[in-house]
Amino acid sequence: MFVSITCTSPDATDLGYLLHKHPDRVRTVRVGTGKAHVFYPEATEERCTATLMVEVDPIALSRGPKGRGRGQRQPAASLEPYVNDRPYAASSFLSVALGKLYRSALIGNCEAKPELVEKQLDLQIGVPVVAARGGEDTVRRLFEPLGWNVSCTPLPLDSQFDSWGDSSYVTLGLSGQQLLKNALAHLFVLLPVLDARKHYWIDETEIDKLLRHGGAWLPAHPDREFITRRYLRFPTLTREALGRLSEGPEDADASDERNDHGEAQYERPLSLNEQRHDAVIGAVQSTGGGAVADLGCGEGQLVERLIAEPSVTKILGIDVSLSALARAERRIRLDEMSERRRDQISLVQGALTYTDDRLLGFDIAAVVEVIEHLDAERLDVFDRVVFGHAAPPVVIVTTPNVEYNVHFENLAAGTFRHGDHRFEWTRAEFANWAETIKDTYGYTASFHAIGPDDPETGPPTQMAVFRKAATT
Repeated sequence: MFVSITCTSPDATDLGYLLHKHPDRVRTVRVGTGKAHVFYPEATEERCTATLMVEVDPIALSRGPKGRGRGQRQPAASLEPYVNDRPYAASSFLSVALGKLYRSALIGNCEAKPELVEKQLDLQIGVPVVAARGGEDTVRRLFEPLGWNVSCTPLPLDSQFDSWGDSSYVTLGLSGQQLLKNALAHLFVLLPVLDARKHYWIDETEIDKLLRHGGAWLPAHPDREFITRRYLRFPTLTREALGRLSEGPEDADASDERNDHGEAQYERPLSLNEQRHDAVIGAVQSTGGGAVADLGCGEGQLVERLIAEPSVTKILGIDVSLSALARAERRIRLDEMSERRRDQISLVQGALTYTDDRLLGFDIAAVVEVIEHLDAERLDVFDRVVFGHAAPPVVIVTTPNVEYNVHFENLAAGTFRHGDHRFEWTRAEFANWAETIKDTYGYTASFHAIGPDDPETGPPTQMAVFRKAATT
């Protein structure tokens, strides 16, 4: 089985930088019961193609997992383990290989040319044989809402016997302008959805995988329930995933668990969560990086971005929710990291209204969409904990701009974007709070717009970068 990705944008060989695979070399790794290879059939400035081919070992596959007890292989109840489509049709085997060989591209990391990550490319994707349960209609309803032009050709059961009709397999072609990381995420999630069965055990870690790779596009997909149900298979996992999707990615950075739908329904069209993280990473880079504490880290979306940032040397994620921290640990795959890498990353439980010596010694503190979830009368305690006790040289704070709320048509006048918000500030109120921090703790602040900056209402999200004034 294989999938080919072709770029026809100018400087098409930039595809190699994004995939972290050199066109002059063949890259091979072991995946489960076989091997996966990446090679380039063509690589010119006008057209560049990277092909991922997966070779499944049918003997190892037929043996299956070891049985219980004395470790003996369990006998097959039918010929299915020996005669099946697994070595030939795109399925979860191909999805796993995509995740392993293209992991950096999938999470949006390109050290050589970081500007390419957010560049729309002219892409063509070809998968010769896809196990498509539901046929062409299902293929189109999955990929077309994501902006793809879909070519789907059913494969006959036997080309010599037309009367037998078509099989449940198709040849899939996709074309369109996409970010490469999004294109890979679409394949990673939707190929197993089309196949409707996986070759590995499904548990709650699959929810995190689905949200990690589908969080940017799945909440707005018209068939998100169908996708979630097929990807997870079990009703209990499906219900939990749909609940978390309804909360929206914006809520993952708050410091407590909430179960209403919240601001996601308003902010999602603006992709504000991603823009916030981009802005915070940019601020981390511009202030020199170093040791960073993510205060109110939630499910670890910003932590994941910080791990991929070369200027960051140490990371602390702190949150009041143990379940959110467990999801963050799974998101960043902490247990798969080397011991040296794990020593650089800590996820701990804590509240931002109590002094905590674990916050000492960091170069930067990031507080992303957190303060508005605190009671206004307790903000002075938060100020004392972060700016007084921890006192890092740089503090980055983002919070909603209430003036922008008039642009959200479905948000009733006088209400907040999220039911758990205790307040939402105007730009002047945010500036007044920053002035208080300056007078009390000796920080200066610069202000930055996140999202479309309306000339009258300002941006949907406002960010302040506080710097500790030098003492003499």
